[in-house]
Amino acid sequence: MESYAVLRMPQTINYGRHAFERVGEEAAERGQKALLITDKVMQELGYVSEGRDYLTKAGVESITYTGVDSEPTDTYVSEALEMFQQHRCDIVISIGGGSCIDTAKAVAVLGKNGGYIGDYMGGKNTAQFAPAPHIAIPTTAGTGSEATDVTIITNTSNDVKMMIKQPAFMPDAAIVDPLLTLSSPKHVTAATGIDALSHAIEAYISRKAHPMTDMIALSAMRLIVTTIETAYDTGENLDARESMSLGSMQAGIAFSNSSVCLVHGMSRPIGALFHVPHGYSNAMLLPAILEYSKAYSIERLADLGRIFAKEEESLTDEDAAQLAVDSVKKLCLKLNIPNLCGWGIDKQEFESVISKMASDALASGSPANNPRIPEQAEIEELYKDCFEYDFSSKSKVG
Repeated sequence: MESYAVLRMPQTINYGRHAFERVGEEAAERGQKALLITDKVMQELGYVSEGRDYLTKAGVESITYTGVDSEPTDTYVSEALEMFQQHRCDIVISIGGGSCIDTAKAVAVLGKNGGYIGDYMGGKNTAQFAPAPHIAIPTTAGTGSEATDVTIITNTSNDVKMMIKQPAFMPDAAIVDPLLTLSSPKHVTAATGIDALSHAIEAYISRKAHPMTDMIALSAMRLIVTTIETAYDTGENLDARESMSLGSMQAGIAFSNSSVCLVHGMSRPIGALFHVPHGYSNAMLLPAILEYSKAYSIERLADLGRIFAKEEESLTDEDAAQLAVDSVKKLCLKLNIPNLCGWGIDKQEFESVISKMASDALASGSPANNPRIPEQAEIEELYKDCFEYDFSSKSKVG
């Protein structure tokens, strides 16, 4: 646990059904011309035109960048930044999943501070000027990016996912409307839901956890564990969607202030090299890494186990921690999460880059926050284990 800690989150959070209708008022308080950063799916669903209507009614002009496609890259950032500058926008609004929000974070910072987004990785550069105001509007319950000061952008020149964390990347406002998540198909609900759960779990077991993040992470785990299957099975269940949206945002706040761990450290290289969406790569790794870490985080994982099985009040910490690992595996099975092989990754190609992936994972710094801190060779073995990981197998004890 950290002896000194800071808690950061957006200045304003609009949460609940129909919160999207507030975007015009929030924007009008911050600027006169907005760049909407989104993707073609959000445009086809009508969310972009709806958002622009709200902006127009509030007297805010807007233009749209719809070039985001899957995981965010420095190319998307450059293209959107050029539009922001050419059209003299003074506010950024993101509508979509984490990729849209992370792209917008980068544009908001670079729009006022300049440079290449990679220059800000590892604290080499820090934002000297306040970023352009950014209103983040998630349409999935997963990344929690609307409430974090982290952006993850792929460097297309070397296939490295750059994890960049600075206060300047925190959105000014978040608008979390569960109605926008009703359009998420089952596979997206599953992947983003496990992503959110991994955020909450890693925030709670992180070496940088502190009392404020513990409180928020525990709430997020309860919300997600108790509603994710309903949201997956019955996507139109608005109560479940609402709980998932709240849990995802809380998980984002928690991990942004305590940090993620080994799952995320190992997940980013998979996404960069094999273009596996972030939520899926986290889900593919989470059970095996919880098994690896369990003996070093018995009490904390026991708390998760008791959330999964409220009726089992007499469980020892060891049994409850084991139950946590087993329950996460069963959940991945229920939600049809594939392993890396099942995703279609070529085994020979995967094995040829394991050493690079392990090095990139360590370089990100996230593995050092894990309860059990791994060496390069251990990460390489974990990658091998995860390639054909069997979610139905009996977990290791001890």
